[in-house]
Amino acid sequence: MVTVNRSLWVLFLVSIVFNLHGQTPDTLRVLAIGNSFSQDAVEQYLHELADASGKTMIIGNLYIGGAPLSLHWKNVQTDSPSYSYRKIDATGRKETVEKVSIRSALLDDHWDYVSLQQASPLSGRFNTYEEPLRGLHRYIDSVTGGSVRFIWHQTWAYAPTSTHTGFAHYNRDQQTMYRAIMEASEKAVGLVPITLLVPSGTAIQNARTVLGDDLTRDGFHLDLNIGRFIAACAWFESLYGEPAPVEKYRPEPVTEREAQVAQQAAHAAVQQPFSVTKLSVDVGAGQ
Repeated sequence: MVTVNRSLWVLFLVSIVFNLHGQTPDTLRVLAIGNSFSQDAVEQYLHELADASGKTMIIGNLYIGGAPLSLHWKNVQTDSPSYSYRKIDATGRKETVEKVSIRSALLDDHWDYVSLQQASPLSGRFNTYEEPLRGLHRYIDSVTGGSVRFIWHQTWAYAPTSTHTGFAHYNRDQQTMYRAIMEASEKAVGLVPITLLVPSGTAIQNARTVLGDDLTRDGFHLDLNIGRFIAACAWFESLYGEPAPVEKYRPEPVTEREAQVAQQAAHAAVQQPFSVTKLSVDVGAGQ
């Protein structure tokens, strides 16, 4: 009888945990504080990859187009409700709420990770990181009681033909921009306690060794299909420590061979986040 009662008590406790916020205890909750580059990376395909592998995920993205770290830092100091808050729940349903502050989003869920990134024109200029990154880290720690872990999202270099004005910082050269981003992101993970680096920038650059040197839709935002899928694969493997399950899920316009490139580009980036790995996947014409 004692054993039965104890078992019932354990099941009761488990059921409470299971139903807390309507989610299972192993739900992974990730909030990105970013801009259109975080939109490219986490709002499409990442949840689908997690679902395909049997993992439960909640994804939030605080969006202001083109927002640099300095604007996020200013917004926390004024508690400005300036963000479009996009949230993908455990079922994959996406809702958007406008005029949300960083504080409100931080308190909206029990986030496991909060991701930070620099705006793309400044991504290779480390002198723009220091004050706002330190300030944001202190603020997020204070609001969450130190319960979250931090991600640094390493963004990608522009296409060689990009007309973005910020490309001038890098002599309008993709390799120059890529190297500058690598140097800055490597310093960023040493500036404040960062648990994970998500190497989207290197994953994209790895894929460019076989798919061509663009992978964008306008010279800087990622291609809506394979470009975004590569970034999602980099996020998945960084978070879960295993290659993205591209054999179980890939966007319809992405071919099987392109999906293999995405997986391998992401895997190589996680292994070597600050240098390019030339891939050997054979991507046939029309495949």
